[in-house]
Amino acid sequence: MIRWLGQYWHALLQALRHSASTPFSFLLNALVISVAFALPLLGVTALDNVRPLSTRLITAPEVSLFLSMSASREEALALQPEILKVVQGATRHSVQPASQGDERAATVTFKPREVALAELKQHGGMVDALSILNDNPLPDAYVITLPPFDSASAGADIDDFAKQLRGLRRVDHVQVDSVWVQRLAALTHLLELGLLLLGTMLAMVVVTVVFNTIRLQVVTQREEIAVSQLVGATSGYIARPFYYAGALLGGVAAAIALVLVFALLYPINLAVGGFAKLYASQFALVPLGPTAMILLLLLGALLGFIGALLSVSRHLRSNLS
Repeated sequence: MIRWLGQYWHALLQALRHSASTPFSFLLNALVISVAFALPLLGVTALDNVRPLSTRLITAPEVSLFLSMSASREEALALQPEILKVVQGATRHSVQPASQGDERAATVTFKPREVALAELKQHGGMVDALSILNDNPLPDAYVITLPPFDSASAGADIDDFAKQLRGLRRVDHVQVDSVWVQRLAALTHLLELGLLLLGTMLAMVVVTVVFNTIRLQVVTQREEIAVSQLVGATSGYIARPFYYAGALLGGVAAAIALVLVFALLYPINLAVGGFAKLYASQFALVPLGPTAMILLLLLGALLGFIGALLSVSRHLRSNLS
């Protein structure tokens, strides 16, 4: 076990020694790779900050249910139990009938046509227009207030709920205010897909850069590798330092990317802060948490290792043949 650990420790020292012997080349390659990491990392940071903001924007949605003009007041009031039954069955949104002390419960409010007309007359410029009408043009209505959605994507399922309400008798129109929620969910999904594709392409760039870097190291150390073979060194022993060099290059590049993104957040927050003040808000982008940072470092080391593995498998064996 000690001998096995010693071999890996020796390979790590060789990789560190070779990187320290050419610091300019190593840092230049790491800087190129860090740009490939920084682009999707900046997008993920922005999306991670916007997602909880969008969730907070999704307040209690309302569904307005307008009855037919021919429906009598008795028919309108008799419809309330059926509406409550539909609301009670909407379990996917955790929609339940209102109960005392429950702020997240759904509420069903009947709004007579007379009350609706009185509220409409309170708006400036509407009194003269309504005074020429002999009859009340507004129908009786129900206003259903649903609990806040847990996520933006949950707003898309409210269409099923509205469809059930449209099927009730004497219901003429159902208006839902969740269209913007569905658009927000679609936009968030589009951004996530775009970041995934961008990250995948840039990961290929990272592997390619590490591949070429390790290939050059193999070429420059060709004579040293040949001597090692003559004294009985195995292929694994020869290739191991290159694996460590690739992982080290990827890990350092990921660390530089974190520093770049952290530095870029300052000017971005200056612009975002000025925009947010117009809406009486103090929104600002914050860096990713420690767990995400550690995962990025591990991802960088893994991509570097993959690039080195492909390079050694492709070039080292052909150079030794």
